[in-house]
Amino acid sequence: MAFSVEISSIFPFSLSAKPKKASQDTLFPCFTKPCLSPQVSKTLSFSVSCRRRSTLAPVFSSMITPQVAKEDDELHEECGVVGIHGDPEASRLSYLALHALQHRGQEGAGIVAVNHKGDLESITGVGLVSEVFTESKLNTLPACDIAIGHVRYSTSGASMLKNVQPFIATCKLGSLAVAHNGNFLNYKQLKRKLEENGSIFITSSDTELVLHLIAKSKAKTFLLRILDACEKLRGAFSMVFVFEDKLVAVRDPFGFRPLVMGRRSNGAVVFASETCALDLIDARYEREVCPGEIVVVDRGDVGESSMFMLSHPEPKQCVFEHGYFSQPNSIVFGRSVYETRRMYGEILATVAPVECDVVIAVPDSGTVAALGYAAKAGVPFQIGLLRSHYAKRTFIEPTQKIRDFAVKAKLSPVRSVLEGKRVVVVDDSIVRGTTSLKIVRMLRDAGAKQVHMRIALPPMIASCYYGVDTPRSQELISSKMSVEKIRKHINCDTLAFLPLDSLKQVYGPVESHSYCYACFTGKYPVTEEEEENNAERELTAL
Repeated sequence: MAFSVEISSIFPFSLSAKPKKASQDTLFPCFTKPCLSPQVSKTLSFSVSCRRRSTLAPVFSSMITPQVAKEDDELHEECGVVGIHGDPEASRLSYLALHALQHRGQEGAGIVAVNHKGDLESITGVGLVSEVFTESKLNTLPACDIAIGHVRYSTSGASMLKNVQPFIATCKLGSLAVAHNGNFLNYKQLKRKLEENGSIFITSSDTELVLHLIAKSKAKTFLLRILDACEKLRGAFSMVFVFEDKLVAVRDPFGFRPLVMGRRSNGAVVFASETCALDLIDARYEREVCPGEIVVVDRGDVGESSMFMLSHPEPKQCVFEHGYFSQPNSIVFGRSVYETRRMYGEILATVAPVECDVVIAVPDSGTVAALGYAAKAGVPFQIGLLRSHYAKRTFIEPTQKIRDFAVKAKLSPVRSVLEGKRVVVVDDSIVRGTTSLKIVRMLRDAGAKQVHMRIALPPMIASCYYGVDTPRSQELISSKMSVEKIRKHINCDTLAFLPLDSLKQVYGPVESHSYCYACFTGKYPVTEEEEENNAERELTAL
């Protein structure tokens, strides 16, 4: 494959270059130093080709078996992505990085690598990373210096092989692969209009939409088509693309989901959802991919280049990444997850103190906050609940039936720690209340004299539309019960949540405005209905 316009001719500046001011007539976005905040630049504007004769159904590498499942367009995925460029063991390193990101999704995993001919080869499968990538399967991947990978979690009805990423599509320009973490708010509107104009969708994953937009674009190169597609997407997306000798990382203008950039000692560039993936493969953390930024890495003299889409002036990063989802040893949104959770616990001990003998945590996501609570309260922290690491995380089990059973399967009380004690148990959140009810019951059965629940985040009252799988709002216990009613329901002696104002104190008066609190307030930075209307107007104009 060859492009009519090379990267070096499009991007005359590297990442270290000074920002170039874009004039009103400038076609391409300006280049900005990584340390700067996203700059608004004149964006590329192309039309989506909707002529039926140019219809292209992407060919997906993960479409191996003809499985058919109930279609679910309400996809709210939690996923992890990785991309590596410039290391001769890129595919093997991607496999290791996906191990580090396993907590972001346990239902499927995949890797796409570029062989010496420039063709894309892939392995995808349902299950854990260790189950999908056996030694024999890894040996089938080419020895290469460019690869991307993905771990996924899906909502009920969409756990099937054909939905496992990365996806590969082939069109007249060649082949391209994408791995995506997030959720497109205008997915349904864009999909419907594309289908009306002849597009055929194979999967129930909203990621497929990106490939159709790229295929429909009239732009001359894959890179320009990616730009074209991303400017039509609304919602949360952190994505990595690979085509020819290029690796492209993209983050949405709000920066809802994390995406970081690192570098190995041999100069190889690594993109990942969290820095814990960089640590495992000995890559040094350099920076975040900024909200609205597109970073391009190729084998040419330019190396890495950066540009910005039309950027929202105020990022809205997901605060739930700090509170629950990310690993404590990661740096997310420029902050240590460990230190942030510890501060949650310290503040919680200040605003919701109680006489107690011991502080314990609901492992694992409540552990660091519990350490902070115990330190501030001057009470010993002990291991009162043991977690079985052979059971999946309750919050991301596909069905309520499994979730109820999994509580007993994964947590075991330590009677010697609990018996006769006034116990403070710290957890990160209460979702439906099922888990908390069973935990309190277990602690009492193990001899706890009193059980005081402390939650290191505010009450969750609204669903997330930006890539975290939360239940519908009416299923969230805090949306229909007061704190006192929840306390009675789960049968604990006292219950307290970290107040939203106190949560914001952790980030300070300036940084706190850069986070999304929609699941705690119901006030969304951008709504699904708003973006569907925007998509309808845009596509009607086309």
